[in-house]
Amino acid sequence: MNIGHWLSRQAQLNGRRPALYAGRDPVADYAGFHDRAARVAGWLRGQGVQPGDRVAIFMKNCPDYLIVQYGIWYAGAAAVPINAKLHGREAAFILDDSDTTITFASPELGLALAEAGARGRIVDTGSGDFGAVLEADPIAEPGERDPTDLAWLFYTSGTTGKPKGVMITHRMLMAVSLAYPVDVDAVDPEDAILYAAPMSHGAGLYNMIHVLHGARHVCPVSGGFEPQEILDLARHFDRVQMFAAPTMVKRIVEVARATGKAGEGLRTVVYAGGPMYLADIIEAVEVFGPIFVQIYGQGECPMGITALSRHDVTDRTHPRWRARLASVGRAQAPVELRIGDADGQALPPGSHGEIMVRGDAVMPGYWRNPEATAKTIRDGWLMTGDMGFMDDDGYVTLQDRSKDMIISGGSNIYPREVEEVLLTHPEVREVSVVGRAHPEWGEEVVAFVVGSATAEELDCLCVENIARFKRPKHYRWLDELPKNNYGKVLKTELRRMLEEEK
Repeated sequence: MNIGHWLSRQAQLNGRRPALYAGRDPVADYAGFHDRAARVAGWLRGQGVQPGDRVAIFMKNCPDYLIVQYGIWYAGAAAVPINAKLHGREAAFILDDSDTTITFASPELGLALAEAGARGRIVDTGSGDFGAVLEADPIAEPGERDPTDLAWLFYTSGTTGKPKGVMITHRMLMAVSLAYPVDVDAVDPEDAILYAAPMSHGAGLYNMIHVLHGARHVCPVSGGFEPQEILDLARHFDRVQMFAAPTMVKRIVEVARATGKAGEGLRTVVYAGGPMYLADIIEAVEVFGPIFVQIYGQGECPMGITALSRHDVTDRTHPRWRARLASVGRAQAPVELRIGDADGQALPPGSHGEIMVRGDAVMPGYWRNPEATAKTIRDGWLMTGDMGFMDDDGYVTLQDRSKDMIISGGSNIYPREVEEVLLTHPEVREVSVVGRAHPEWGEEVVAFVVGSATAEELDCLCVENIARFKRPKHYRWLDELPKNNYGKVLKTELRRMLEEEK
């Protein structure tokens, strides 16, 4: 089944129900939302797009994002959402790897793609070209798709630094969506979902369940996260649900304290995407009350591995409430979970091992990458690469990551891709990138460099090749990198050096 049917059904039953907002301004009801999506689909088919083809979205948060997304699904194609914070060259790689021939892009992002020599046609959503798309003849109904067909091709960087396409099917999206009212929060038409985090990632994955229930969809006029704007919109719309990275939660709490506000109108804040310090979530509950729910997921099992309920986040009476609050919760409804050893064999409660998950929310594999798929999916189990333990009650606690990924401001940064850019400088002989704890962003990027290149030169190199949020915030120069007997760089030693500087 095509998940786009959820929109067409809502439009058929409740077409006059308000659907899309830009800030406080209404943009479309469900009938209008459906009609515009159907016209996008009609235009795509007129361009020769066939079922299963990939169509990319390189856009900042706005109502047109959802119109384009559902138009792609209506046409039977698969959406390729690209993080609006990526550099044009990084986005161009995704377009090439996914064989995408049409990309809908915000004006400045379309320009970045053109400068990077990206393949295919770029439709500027701020131009008359997009107006022509919305004037195309609409299709009669969403195209037929099998539950196992590709719906969303999500690119997540691997430890090699080269992005891998996670194949997300219609069944996966349905499983994750239907788990939301079971494991996170109920949804009804009076609710509003506020998109303050990128719609290409976790925030966007929650749009489907809100479409199914006919809720309102609100995009901040800023196109991103501005704490004061979020608080004002929540107060205006009331019954607001939103997804936020821990750093976003921390910032909005700080603004609320400074302005004497208590988050009026915020019903539920789902947090994930990085480490949430215990002191920060305790303070957040003190300021806003019982509105927080934590989830844990990966691109390979989006938003769908575990959930820590509103009760568990708020409860202070349980004898182990601190341990539970420091966990990521229990397995969500569509999956089963276990902690495994190096061979993937289940370990008893309390044992440290790799978190493994399987079920309808888990990807079938990586796009055109059977080798990576074979390493990650074993006998149906997703090997997450995250290490932790599970207690007797099923609560999972993350202890560390087997990979060296850095999470800064809720965004994933893989050291290898930063290192490869820095190594293109002729005066850099060796480099190693690690994360250092940061009170606001969770982690910040630090590069250890062997060579005579200056920080200014390396910054310019990064600006030209990768997204700004991946750029090192600090550089350390060494005569040589610490290595073991096999020549492998000891990143644990580099982290120790950073700890000693405190």
